[in-house]
Amino acid sequence: MNVLILGGYGAVGGHAVRLLRADGLSALAAGRDPARADVVLDLTDVDSFAAALDGVAAVVNCAGAEDIRLAEVCAGRGIPFLDISATSAYVRSLESVTGPVVLGVGLAPGLTTLLAADALSSHRSPVDIVIGLGSGEQHGAAATAWTYGLLGKHFPDPDGTTIRNFTRPQRFDVPKESGYKPASALRADFADQHRLTREFGVPVRSYLRMDTRLATLGLGMLTRAPALQSLAPKRMPGSDKWMVLARSSNGTSLWAAGRGQSLATAVVAAAAVRAAVLRQPTAPTWIHEILRIDDLRDTLRDNEITLGG
Repeated sequence: MNVLILGGYGAVGGHAVRLLRADGLSALAAGRDPARADVVLDLTDVDSFAAALDGVAAVVNCAGAEDIRLAEVCAGRGIPFLDISATSAYVRSLESVTGPVVLGVGLAPGLTTLLAADALSSHRSPVDIVIGLGSGEQHGAAATAWTYGLLGKHFPDPDGTTIRNFTRPQRFDVPKESGYKPASALRADFADQHRLTREFGVPVRSYLRMDTRLATLGLGMLTRAPALQSLAPKRMPGSDKWMVLARSSNGTSLWAAGRGQSLATAVVAAAAVRAAVLRQPTAPTWIHEILRIDDLRDTLRDNEITLGG
């Protein structure tokens, strides 16, 4: 069984290929560079992409290419298309595809979705999701571009208001074991908050912070003057530590933490591949519909990711 990894030698894709191969699956790295790719592929050429799907059981998009045509081609042939993107507009488009598309297969959304869904399954009350990212990790140009791409943009809140990304700071306590200190986090447009709000009928809100106050403050300043984005550093001082937390309004919280958000994204994506191949979804499906956080405990531990709550 072949699994095609788009961007398979990138920051996330390289880990995904390694993890799937270690699990006994045939993972093929797809990309433009013939020296690194198992399948040489230009994703702007949809016909060539379609031709590369012969013998493929699943496709994982780690390339950062948000081209709905790729998902449509896979879905039209009954091949599960898994995407790590957090971009809300693109995810809404994926939700409208006819066929097997799996959404939220990364760190956030993904691991955050599983934590929040677990909290909501036991007590249906408002949930805050906090994502802490290591500002010092060189985790790929696509991730940096995505974060800076939110600057100045707005998204809908469950209360009906419109929110500008990286505003409305709120202070959150976090477990000492996470390696993070209590600090303020900023509202951010991660796609799973919208899906979970619709599904469970209670407000789910996402917040983003970096592992240093300076980096978090920088996002808050730049969002009010996105024209200054060109002055933002490609890499800020900080570590590669990440932390995600889902806190219910009743005071309970579930969290996970580790080092290297690219690795964490790949761990969740690889687990989602295994679940998708086993369950064979026939329509757009979010990760929490085919996986539970308990299903990942051993995999997370094996990759030095701490799970608590």
